[in-house]
Amino acid sequence: MSHQTVIVLDFGGQYNQLIARRVRECGVYCEVKPYTTSLDAIRAIDPIGIIFTGGPNSVYEETSPHVDPAIFELGIPILGICYGCQLIAHNLGGRVVPASDASAREYGKTETFFDTSCSLFKGLPAEGISWMSHGDYMEKVPDGFALTAHSDACPNVAIADEARKFYGVQFHPEVNHTENGVKMIRNFLYEACGAVGDWTMGDYCKTAIAQTREKVGDGKVLLALSGGVDSSVAAALLAEAVGRQLTCVFVDHGLMRKDEGDEVEAAFKKWDINFVRVDAEQRFLDKLAGVTEPERKRKIIGEEFIRVFEDEAKKIGKVDFLAQGTIYPDVIESGLGNAATIKSHHNVGGLPDFVDFKEIIEPLRMLFKDEVRQLGRELGLPEYLVMRQPFPGPGLAIRCIGEVTKEKLDTLREADFIFRDEIAKAHLEGTMNQYFAVLTNMRSVGVMGDGRTYDYTLALRSVTTTDFMTADWTRIPYEVLDKVSVRIVNEVKGINRIVYDITSKPPATIEWE
Repeated sequence: MSHQTVIVLDFGGQYNQLIARRVRECGVYCEVKPYTTSLDAIRAIDPIGIIFTGGPNSVYEETSPHVDPAIFELGIPILGICYGCQLIAHNLGGRVVPASDASAREYGKTETFFDTSCSLFKGLPAEGISWMSHGDYMEKVPDGFALTAHSDACPNVAIADEARKFYGVQFHPEVNHTENGVKMIRNFLYEACGAVGDWTMGDYCKTAIAQTREKVGDGKVLLALSGGVDSSVAAALLAEAVGRQLTCVFVDHGLMRKDEGDEVEAAFKKWDINFVRVDAEQRFLDKLAGVTEPERKRKIIGEEFIRVFEDEAKKIGKVDFLAQGTIYPDVIESGLGNAATIKSHHNVGGLPDFVDFKEIIEPLRMLFKDEVRQLGRELGLPEYLVMRQPFPGPGLAIRCIGEVTKEKLDTLREADFIFRDEIAKAHLEGTMNQYFAVLTNMRSVGVMGDGRTYDYTLALRSVTTTDFMTADWTRIPYEVLDKVSVRIVNEVKGINRIVYDITSKPPATIEWE
């Protein structure tokens, strides 16, 4: 089944895959392609629109990424975001220069004024907050372009050539910080590109199953099943695609939350799949002994995961494919294309150089977390699995700051359980998207009874988000935090101080390591 398609050309910015997420959210199929994609390849896709993403470079530098200027002769509507906006100007006769003073450079939330006669801003308020991130300035806009948005500091926040349906914005409409940003993208799709909204998660589900079935053929697949949302949905999709050719291996690495290993086994034992639980706690603890640096932890865990899978595969017999529940945020933060690496995910940047499988299958790689949940529902997964709270692949190892030991993990498990238990009792689960405890490596003086203590400080973390690319800290009621604090200090040995993390993403990440 064919769909209208929009191409996102990737120029290396951190939010580039989020643009694709927004396009799909508007009901339009979208593919992300490198900026080096040839015109012939673009013509073969026959897109209804093209989006140039942001990026860290300056368009006037020879070494910066560029496009074939003939792309502007294809008759396809184009939207340029940040670097992409400047790329349009640079190619069509405008002039982009370094901002000569601080007032022309804009970063963060900025009050912006829009010309609502422009198709991009049709039906939207004439004023709003946009998320800026640019140090260059369009000194001259190309002929045929009108200025369609401005801020107090910058007269050319947005440009438009309505005749050719070329649009450029200096801000990032794809992030939550920009008011009505998704509506602007929707306007580009439906007003400029003529989208009809013919793509749904049901269609993606059917396509992914068919593609997986074709790729696997009569081969065997080994899935890394953590019991989290991503791997559970991957398991359901693979089971639908290849049935008993799939073996799900649950590696109990001793880094799970309280009782979670048993819960995962109970849930998946009921499925018509080959399920294997591997007790590898001591194996992982031995590898992590003495390691304190977060990236080393992730890479050690990533490699050990693969080695455990290889060992299990040999017991099963010849296995051709390793499957993982990798999703878009994992890929982006591990450094996609020219994007900077924020942290390596165990199932992306944490993979060793040599993997003893024919190929790795990642059926969710193009999806964001909320899309994965939608896919899970399409596959008929129960709601308690679909809405299970996200849990990182490296588990509690990256919520235990410093060296990882069984004693510290057990302490963290108990404290984390109490936090989650009190959130459930207060019926607050629906008001937050991820919440957990972090055992810091800091000790401080306390008083319990008449005695002096010198124990760990525990940090509580909770965020609200729609895409996990940006997130805001949750305003948990003080009385709930008070109950959590009192219970943990009284019930968990080794903790005498509780702090609450009130940092959003960015500048922080959701996890501490």
